[in-house]
Amino acid sequence: MEIIETALKAAKEASQILLHYQGHLKKSEIAFKSKNDYVTKADKEAEEKIIEVIKAHFPDHSIVAEESGTSGSSDYVWFIDPLDGTKNFIHGLPMFSVSIGVSFKGEMIAGVVAVPTLNEVFSAEKGSGAFCNGEKIKVSERPFNEGLIATGFPFRGKEMLDEYLVCFKEVFFSVSGVRRCGSAAIDLAYTAKGIFDGFWELSLKPWDIAAGVLLIEEAGGFVSDFKGGREFLKTGNIIGASQNTYKHLFSIVNKYLGNR
Repeated sequence: MEIIETALKAAKEASQILLHYQGHLKKSEIAFKSKNDYVTKADKEAEEKIIEVIKAHFPDHSIVAEESGTSGSSDYVWFIDPLDGTKNFIHGLPMFSVSIGVSFKGEMIAGVVAVPTLNEVFSAEKGSGAFCNGEKIKVSERPFNEGLIATGFPFRGKEMLDEYLVCFKEVFFSVSGVRRCGSAAIDLAYTAKGIFDGFWELSLKPWDIAAGVLLIEEAGGFVSDFKGGREFLKTGNIIGASQNTYKHLFSIVNKYLGNR
């Protein structure tokens, strides 16, 4: 089975687990990881299912997973977020996703983001375009000043909140609107689809963004860190946007957060 087919199968089975628990999660099934960071029984079961599917087809591949950590030493690495938007999930907000990205020798080659409540599955393979439910997608062509930009609050980097808020203010006054879904994977997928024109956030984890990076690039957009480089998986600082939006959004974010 090909890598993208395996990722799609894993995301589908994980999505079914999340939908099973949605609205039925017990307080005893929610655990505290760190301040403002939680894990649920649904996260764990979904991740176990994803790894099971991967290992059945690619037993030698490496895995970097949110809940179970890193294993293996292959050139192929799977980045797994079984439930991106756990806080939304716990509170009953139906904006959460499954994100699975695959790299080969450090380059992203496949990515899947599933949004179970909306029955949306985004997928991309290196050099083959990006798709939503099998239909090809592309980034928007709107000018920056008419754009809808997505972001996320830096709950893992609260020491940068003042810089972030100044940056937010300039973006806010430069575009038509700003949104926060509470799932970086959805923000990136919706940027690839042209719903959002751009997205920026800091202090993310590689499993949050690995799949979404490829979706945007295969949909014709640009992705970088806050310095204009490719260190986003290491730093967790990312800008993803359409061609019309990227240079404007990068200019603002780099001005205030480029030292991060």
